[in-house]
Amino acid sequence: MNADCLLAHYEKIADAPDAIARLRRFILDLAVRGKLVPQDPNDEPASELLRRIAKEKARLVKAGEIKREKPTERASADDLDFDAPAGWSVTCLSEITICLDYRRVPINGTERDARNVGKSQKELFPYYGATQQQGWIDDYLFDGEFILLGEDGVPFHDQLRTKAYLITGKSWVNNHAHVFQGILASPRFLVHYLNVFDYAGRVVGATRAKLNQAQAVTIPVPLPPLAEQHRIVAKVDELMGLCDRLEAARANREGVRDRLVAASLVRLNAPDPETFHADARFALDALPALTTRPDQIKALRQTILNLAVRGKLLTQDENDEPASELLKRIAKEKARLVKAGEIRKEKARPPISDDDKSFDPPNSWSWVRLGDLSQLVTSGSRDWAQHYATEGAIFVRMGNLSKDHYRLRLDHIQRVKAPSDGEGTRTRLQPGDILISITGDVGMLGLIPEGFGEAYINQHTAMVRPITEIKGRYLAELFRSPFAQGQFNQPQRGIKNSFRLTDVTQFVVPLPPLAEQHRIVAKVDALMALCDRLEASLTATAATRRRLLDALLAEALASVEARELEAAE
Repeated sequence: MNADCLLAHYEKIADAPDAIARLRRFILDLAVRGKLVPQDPNDEPASELLRRIAKEKARLVKAGEIKREKPTERASADDLDFDAPAGWSVTCLSEITICLDYRRVPINGTERDARNVGKSQKELFPYYGATQQQGWIDDYLFDGEFILLGEDGVPFHDQLRTKAYLITGKSWVNNHAHVFQGILASPRFLVHYLNVFDYAGRVVGATRAKLNQAQAVTIPVPLPPLAEQHRIVAKVDELMGLCDRLEAARANREGVRDRLVAASLVRLNAPDPETFHADARFALDALPALTTRPDQIKALRQTILNLAVRGKLLTQDENDEPASELLKRIAKEKARLVKAGEIRKEKARPPISDDDKSFDPPNSWSWVRLGDLSQLVTSGSRDWAQHYATEGAIFVRMGNLSKDHYRLRLDHIQRVKAPSDGEGTRTRLQPGDILISITGDVGMLGLIPEGFGEAYINQHTAMVRPITEIKGRYLAELFRSPFAQGQFNQPQRGIKNSFRLTDVTQFVVPLPPLAEQHRIVAKVDALMALCDRLEASLTATAATRRRLLDALLAEALASVEARELEAAE
């Protein structure tokens, strides 16, 4: 396999998920199986290299430079899941390296910082951990070239991530990485092999996998002749350089797409009245082709909501009754409910200042406080745990709310037997009630649908019950818009973020005419359905590219094996 062939394959699947990482893994797989470069019958066989390594280790032990190691069980060809080429030998890691774990010393960050005080950078040495350098320290334990293989805190079960790496020079290593010094064999070849080795069955621990020393030193290693090791490393370097260029090209393509998407969305979020409709048409036509990642679709959803609540998503109908008339009817209805004793008389809320008005809405819209649109704003109490039950009414908690939508998540439901006192009556939910989290992650949402049944809330959730005439979904759509989320984020207080019920009632609402509210919701539904289709298309395209990548890599490997078989015949 050469670089040109690899590039020809890659261009077909350049945007597949993890394409470059999986290509790097494929290269290493070929390398350590002897399929990346041809074997040379003139090379000294690996068996001779093993004899020289054994002699060198014996010399070092006799000279007192290393400790005598406990004998380990020898590896055999049966320990590999492939057939090693002629001239290779199967050995274990302990036979071709020296394990120096006994020299490791862990030093915590606070102690390292204390030791480093007053010292220049030239006086400090790298301090290494499981997968990378962890900091600096004022002394060193090792001097030379060493292979570090993670002991714990390493993604052993992720085929695409690093488990081993090479360090050189003076250094300090903690006890989260095994330290191996190569003898005669190429350390870089060994690092490549350790990064593609299958650690299943060798690591222990469910939450934090650990590779103990006894398992590490007995890892079976397919060892090529020394000359071939160097050729393999050189070819890997060449192909990894190609991968770097492909990665840079992909990043450049994505950067161009990102800038185009961002520019389109900026023109919509800060529209020029004269060009807005043309900009909107361009965005809706072009974004499906430019959108390649879920985060871009999320930004498009936010833009749609932003336009909706600013009156920019639809053309206004001059025949609509203005929102000011709707507000008059709402005020009359609230006065009637107060007189009938169904709701309490409220204190006057502060007027909406110019600072509260972050944009100019259409002339037929009005600014209003949320409390002036609601017949009830409340939250639950702290005593509901005593009413928990295995069956009964639904108890809506923060975990049932959503951050980017108002659909309730009902995969985990707590049931309650509601108290018969006022608490049960006050916090019982009705269809059309809007729920807002007011502690912790403020601004999570829920909308109670028709037919939801008996349900209640706890103290972490505010319930907004709009006046009946506006119990549609406009307010729910408003609350998940960037305009509303910005308000949720402003007055949060305390160590655990909180949003008071007073803050909820004083929430600033840009209110369209009632007829326009319904049209806005319908338009948002249509555009969100488009976003759903874009997301589904992305998922399907990613899956297709992944399958194509798998097929092409398998074909490439098969072609290598076929050429070998042909040569053997």
